[in-house]
Amino acid sequence: MASHHPIAVIGAGLGGLTLARVLHTHGIEAGVFDLEASAAARTQGGMLDIHQDSGQAALVAAGLHDEFRKLIHPGGESMRILDRHAVVRVEENDEGDGSRPEVDRGQLRDLLLSSLPADTVRWGRKITGVRPLDSGRHEVTTADGAAFTTDLLIGTDGAWSKIRPLVSDAVPAYSGLSFVELDLLDAEVRHPMSAALVGPGFFLALGDGGGFLAHREPDGSPHVYTALKAPEDWLATIDFAGEGANLAMFDGAELGRAIATHPGDTEAALAAYEQALFPRSEASATASATSLDLCFAHDAPQGLLDQFASYNRANRPTPTARPGTSVGRSPAQSWPDLRRAPANSCGKLSIRRARR
Repeated sequence: MASHHPIAVIGAGLGGLTLARVLHTHGIEAGVFDLEASAAARTQGGMLDIHQDSGQAALVAAGLHDEFRKLIHPGGESMRILDRHAVVRVEENDEGDGSRPEVDRGQLRDLLLSSLPADTVRWGRKITGVRPLDSGRHEVTTADGAAFTTDLLIGTDGAWSKIRPLVSDAVPAYSGLSFVELDLLDAEVRHPMSAALVGPGFFLALGDGGGFLAHREPDGSPHVYTALKAPEDWLATIDFAGEGANLAMFDGAELGRAIATHPGDTEAALAAYEQALFPRSEASATASATSLDLCFAHDAPQGLLDQFASYNRANRPTPTARPGTSVGRSPAQSWPDLRRAPANSCGKLSIRRARR
C-alpha cells in the first residue's frame, strides 16, 4: 500500500529545503524526496552571493540567519572587472559591510539539512511518474518501484522538473551561452599569475560573446567559468545560478509562511503566495536576461561600466581611482544577476494540490 504525505516536496536543493525548514518552524512537517543517493553524493557547486532582500530574508524566516553569518567568506564581495585586453576597469574591496556576502553553496545546503529532522529527506528517490487521483490528490512513483500519495505536491527539482509539466507547458530554453567550469587547485603555488589576476573575490573579464567569470573558494582556490556563445548542440550548459538560488530560497520561505498562516485552507495559501510570486519571477527573469546580454555584448564590458558610471553620477561623487581604472559600487537593483548567469526561470516551485 502506498504511503501518504500531506505535503510532498520533490527536490532537496536550496528551495525545497528552505520550504521544509520554514514549515518545520511552524510545526508542519513535509516529506522531501531527492534522486541523489545521499547528501554527499556530489559537490554542490561554487560560491553564492546571498542577497539581503531574498536569500537572507528566507534565512531569517527559517530562523537560521545567525548560523548563516558564520559561513560568510571574508573578502568574497571584492570585485574586479577587466576588459578583453586584461585592463582592470573596476576594482572594489570587501569592506565587510556589503549586503550580498558570499558563502559556499554546499555549506549553505548542509546548514539547511542539519536544521531538519533526520528523516525529512528521502534520498535515492528518483521520480518516474505522477498520476492524478480523486479529490485533487496525486500518486507519485519512484524508480525503485515504490509509490506514495500526497495532498499537496510541490516541485523544487530544477530545470528539468518532473512536476512542472503538471502546471505548465514551459520548458527550459537555451540562452545561447555555454559555460565550462574548472577549479585551479593550490593556485598560489601552481598558478600564481592566475591567482593574482583573479584577486580575493569576484572576477569578470568580458568581451564580445565570451569571457571568464571567477570567484575564490573558502580554501583559496579560484573557481572559474569560461563563457562562450555557441550553438545549442556544442556543449550542455552548466547550472550557474545566483539570483535563481536566492529566489528559490525566498520562494520556498514565502510558500511555507503562506501555508502556515492559512491553516486548513491550501487554496487560500497558494492564491496569496502566487499573487506575489508571478510578478516577482517575471521581473527577475527579465532583469536576468538583460544582464546576460549586457555582459556578453559586442562592446563588453562597456555596458556594465556605463551602469557603474550612471549610478555614481546619480548617487554620489565618483571615488578616487588609480590611473587606468574606474571604481564604483553598482546599485543593488542593477546588479542582481551580473554575478551569475541567469537561471531564474528554471528553479521556480511547481505546485499541484488537492482540492477539497
